[in-house]
Amino acid sequence: MRRHIRTRSKGFSLIELMVTVVIVSVLVGIAVPSYIDKVRKSRRTEAKTALLDLAGREERFYNTNNTYSSTPSDLGYGAVAAAFPMSVGSGYYSVSVTFTPYVIGPPAVAPSYTLTATPLGTQTNDTSCTNFTLTNTGLQTSSPNTTDCWK
Repeated sequence: MRRHIRTRSKGFSLIELMVTVVIVSVLVGIAVPSYIDKVRKSRRTEAKTALLDLAGREERFYNTNNTYSSTPSDLGYGAVAAAFPMSVGSGYYSVSVTFTPYVIGPPAVAPSYTLTATPLGTQTNDTSCTNFTLTNTGLQTSSPNTTDCWK
């Protein structure tokens, strides 16, 4: 009587391993750029939120002092920053204020400000929406003049 002993192969063949590597490579090739794009957009949101917060602080200061300020301590930032530009949020943007005081005239010029968020560090690689600006009139712009950046 002859017995046939079957030996089972243990492990993966080279073809199975290569197919797995190709599938993982395709998934990574799709997922990583999408992830990086979402991270950049979240950092943009942080910059826009900082500008809107700063605009609210400027308006509160204007209501009590009849002028705007370009000093962080006047706007309630305390010891966070001594002067503008200052880093905001996670440090991917810096915010600065351009302030125009009241001019008696002629012609009389009302006080105004322009707030600008400029990318720092790795966020400078985001070429779709670089600088964000917000004025005392509520005008929201970004460079390079894209309309989707403030959405």
